Formats: sequence, C-alpha cells, structure tokens
Amino acid sequence: MLGIMVIALAAVLAPLVADAVGRFVRVPTVVLEILLGVLFGPVVLGWIQITKPVDAVSQFGLSMLMFMAGYEIEFARIRGRPIRSATLGWFVSLGLGVLVGLATSGPTLAAQVVALAVSTTALGTILPMVRDAGALPTAFGGRVLAIGALGEFGPIVAMAFVFSEDAAWHTIAVIVLFTVVAVVAAAMAARPRHPALARVVTATMTSSGQLAVRIVVFVLIAMIAVAHLLSLDVLLGAFAAGIVVRLAVASGPRHEREIVSSKLDAIGFGFLIPFFFVVSGAELDLRALLTDPRSLLLIPVFLVTLLITRGLPTYVLNRRDPRLRPGEPRALALFASAGLPLIVVITTTGVESGAITSATAAAMVTAGVLSVMVYPLTALRLYRSAGRKCQDVSA
Repeated sequence: MLGIMVIALAAVLAPLVADAVGRFVRVPTVVLEILLGVLFGPVVLGWIQITKPVDAVSQFGLSMLMFMAGYEIEFARIRGRPIRSATLGWFVSLGLGVLVGLATSGPTLAAQVVALAVSTTALGTILPMVRDAGALPTAFGGRVLAIGALGEFGPIVAMAFVFSEDAAWHTIAVIVLFTVVAVVAAAMAARPRHPALARVVTATMTSSGQLAVRIVVFVLIAMIAVAHLLSLDVLLGAFAAGIVVRLAVASGPRHEREIVSSKLDAIGFGFLIPFFFVVSGAELDLRALLTDPRSLLLIPVFLVTLLITRGLPTYVLNRRDPRLRPGEPRALALFASAGLPLIVVITTTGVESGAITSATAAAMVTAGVLSVMVYPLTALRLYRSAGRKCQDVSA
C-alpha cells in the first residue's frame, strides 16, 4: 500500500515541480513523472515495488493513454492530404528503422524491435502540449493529429506481426476481423441516439448515475477484451475504443461532449496515465544501463535516430504544404520525433522475448524520455515563432 501512496504522491508532485521550474525551463509533466518514478523506485529510494496490483493499474493506465490518443482523432480534420502524408511518412519511417536495425543488430528479432521503436510518435504525450498551446484547432494541429495517429496505430499493428508466433496469413485474418468489429462498433456509435438512452445520459450527467462515463468504460474494456481474445495487443483495442467513443460523443449535444471530455481528462490524466508513467520510471533498469558503457552510448544514437527516422520524412513530405506557415514543417518534424509510451511497450516485449538486453531497453527508453523532453519544446518555440512572423508580415 505504501508503494501505491508514493506513486500517487509522485503524480501530485510532478505538475508542482513543472510549475516551479517553468520560469527557467519548460519540462513536460510526463518526464517529471518518469524521473520521480526512478527516484522513488527500486534503483534509488526503493519506496515503489512493482507488485501485481501496481502493474495491473499501470497497464490500464497505458491503455487509457492509447484510448485518449484515439479519442482525440477527428477524421474530418485529417482526411485527405494530412492522412495520406502521415501514412506515407510512417512507412518511410519504418523502412528507415529497418535499415537502422539491420545496421546495428543484423537480420535478427532485435533489428525488428529497433525498427518498431524508432517508428513511433507519442501522440498521447504531445497532444496535451499542442492543445495547451492553442494549436490543435489549426491546420498545423490537424497534421499533428494525423502524424501522431499513424505513429501510434502503425507500430501497434506491426507488433502483431513481429511478436506473433502464428503464420502471417493468420495474423492478417485476425487483424481484418478486429477491424470489422471496430468498424461496426464505430458505425453504431455514429448513429443518432435512441431518445430513451439520450434522456438517461443527460439526466445522469451530473448525478451519481454517470451513465455516459460508465458506457465509455464498458466500451474501453470490451474493445480490449476483443483484442485479447484475438491474440492482438490490447493497446490496439484501447486505441479503437477511443475512436468509437469519439464518434458516439460527437453524435450528442455539444455541451454534453464538453462535459464527457472533461471527465475523461480527469480520469485519464488525473489518475491512470500518471500512474503508468511513474511506474515506467520505477521499472527503468538504470543499474544495467550504468554498468554497460556501450548502452550509455546508445542513448544519443537512439535520440538522433528518432529525429532521422520520424522527423526527416515528416519534414520532407510537409515542407511545401500550402496550409502550413513557414517554420511549421520543422516544428511538425520535431513533434513527430517524440516517442515514449510505445517505446516502453516495445522494449519491454523485446526483453521478455530475449531479443534485446535490459540495458539496451533502458537506453532506448531513456532516449524516448529525452525526445519527449527536448523535441516538443523546441517544436513549440518554432510554432510560436512562425505565428509571430506571420503577424509581423500582416501588420
């Protein structure tokens, strides 16, 4: 019980520390949650022990992070050029990642782990930063949504092929079946509500009934269960659940949409998601990293690799986008290069399968932490600078 209390304390301290140091340097809250997890975890103070209940809540927190990433996607804003460029960019990133993996590990499972890890984008992590900067409703924000969606969805689907012991045709069939289930659920969610259901949802919005939130939790668990039954990664189910709920909420009144969104933010970013990041910090094997000089050298290598594999294709594909202001393609490239949650998942699976060592995994996760800390902040500066330049020109 002490460990859970310490995790909750770390979640409280993270935004307080972020605010305190904000006058000197802006540090994303998730980075501080991970660092506090390292401090309170087994490597330093030993106040957090990863028990089964702690791990279960942490995994649900990761699922909630993927759910929120899916929930933020607005298909009307990313269709057309944004999603086409994002899709092409992700496949180019995966190809570059494969080349990096082959160069560093040869034709092994480790190479595939590296390729997956460097093709990710932390949509759930960067979206709050983009939203807080007021950029989400803009054309730039739409591009971030599209790139982040592919950077989350693509690696999750690819993991099914890399780590599955089944034949490729069986994996494809299972993914197609899950896609059919998700599409049917999305179509049902997008339909107008039955008047009786709409009445109860509205009536319980501010009461103890909370039917809307209970339906959201049911959909999340149901989609996770379907993915699990089909032997797919549960994160795919969580991501799909976010999309389904988004369509369902969009079919209702606007004021209800705002209330439900605020409640989901409270549940996700107020409880479950910080729990995941703190536990991720506590699980980081710094001892193995510090005792292996080669792994320490991998940290800057992976940090730069993320910029090359994700940032470079993003910049090339968006540098002439007429809807982006000068300077915004570079900001977009930096946002695309921030990867963390799926790096944790991919490297953990890689260690469990024996593909990579815990020291290599720790180096990759550390690089992910630095990417979330450095790249988005630089991207926000470029985005704000682009806005100021446009104002000066118009004036």
